[in-house]
Amino acid sequence: MNQPAASPPRLAPLPYLIFASRWLQLPLYLGLIVAQAIYVVQFLRELWHLVDSTLLGGGGGGPYSPEVMIMLTVLGLIDVVMISNLLVMVIVGGYETFVSRLRLEGHPDQPEWLSHVNAAVLKVKLATAIIGISSIHLLATFIKVGELTSRVILWQLLLHLTFVISAVAIALIDRIMSPPLAAGGHA
Repeated sequence: MNQPAASPPRLAPLPYLIFASRWLQLPLYLGLIVAQAIYVVQFLRELWHLVDSTLLGGGGGGPYSPEVMIMLTVLGLIDVVMISNLLVMVIVGGYETFVSRLRLEGHPDQPEWLSHVNAAVLKVKLATAIIGISSIHLLATFIKVGELTSRVILWQLLLHLTFVISAVAIALIDRIMSPPLAAGGHA
């Protein structure tokens, strides 16, 4: 015999208003989806430029050899993809963590990481994604080292190291705040 589902407890007006205020984040996540669409357009433009300049013979040579230009363009494409991945983590993970459940359990396309996402996990994932994006920028800087001042290169390197140190600190704080289960258990 099926039992009717228990209804959630009724909240007083002020707690209800405070709890419902989480929905104010919805326009922010929708705005990030628009930003993601803009990144798709940017990716397609850069991809077309790569195809046009290498396969169709269009576009100028620029100050670099064709191989270096291809490498810089591909690094730009990777950068757009990594930023887009970061947007997906923020949109999906943030909505799931702070607004409402997506109810994707059992869906074949459910991201693996979503099943154990919380604010701490999301912060560490975001920090490592930012390090990846910064690494792409740093690699492009090293390729263009001849046209940049040592001061610019030093600041970019220090900024990257700051991202790395921050990510390690976030992970350590998360580890301290939520230590893994005792030996034999799984964290």
